[in-house]
Amino acid sequence: MAKKNSNTPAISVEVRNNIAIVWLDRQSAYNALDEGMVDDLTTALQEIAEEPSLRAMILGGRGEAFCAGMDLKWMRRMGKASASANEKAALAVARLYHTLYNLPLPTIARVHGHCFAGGVGLVAACDIAVASMNADFGCTETKHGLVPAGIAPYFMRAVGPRLAQRYLLSGERFDAAEAYRIGLVQELCPPEELDGTINMLLGHVVATAPGAVRETKRLLHALRGVPIDESLVEQSAKRLAQMRTTEEAQEGMSAFLEKRDPAWVQTESKPAAKKQAKKGAKRSK
Repeated sequence: MAKKNSNTPAISVEVRNNIAIVWLDRQSAYNALDEGMVDDLTTALQEIAEEPSLRAMILGGRGEAFCAGMDLKWMRRMGKASASANEKAALAVARLYHTLYNLPLPTIARVHGHCFAGGVGLVAACDIAVASMNADFGCTETKHGLVPAGIAPYFMRAVGPRLAQRYLLSGERFDAAEAYRIGLVQELCPPEELDGTINMLLGHVVATAPGAVRETKRLLHALRGVPIDESLVEQSAKRLAQMRTTEEAQEGMSAFLEKRDPAWVQTESKPAAKKQAKKGAKRSK
């Protein structure tokens, strides 16, 4: 089933086998985000967050680029607008990243071609990023006299403070290999294998328990920057005790002990996982 956003043709959403695929489709501007795209992308993500049947979300760009960042014509116009209008537009951008980062299901960035400034922010706000070897990146805001305030919190979480300082301060561009080295992306592949690599990851994702994955994502967010003290020990124990009383946990443990698949495993997810397991076995010989 495919769904097209009626307000902004540059944002579209497809749903396939309980996977939401969100496309940026403003190819004439290398998918640079303008006001309408920011608002409608946020709305699309909010709708995805409210759909419990979805297992994961993929964010990709149509055409030659993933996302060239924010539309500088729009940014310049907002700089000349009233203070309230300027702040409202900036808040919309900040809320977009926050919505993406806090989406309750696993998110995968599908990256190819140019990925600059705000586009890097979208990648950093996703849980997993897969990039083709032809992708190039850059936190280029300072090159244009801007401050990367929108993307900085997410980029710093993705690559760490020292590397964030280098790339946010220098504004330099870097290739896909460097993006992989610093941890901005987790998988690199030839362009023609981009979708196959993502499908391999999805094979693992859909084999997990939906409720457990969503709770794990909440847990990981809650743990950021938290000291490992007695309070954390007690909170961790409480989470574990609560989760193993759920029907999902009971089903998962029973399935393992009874040597069968749990109820949430879809048959179409098995080939990808088995194929990956075979590849791993070959490498280990």
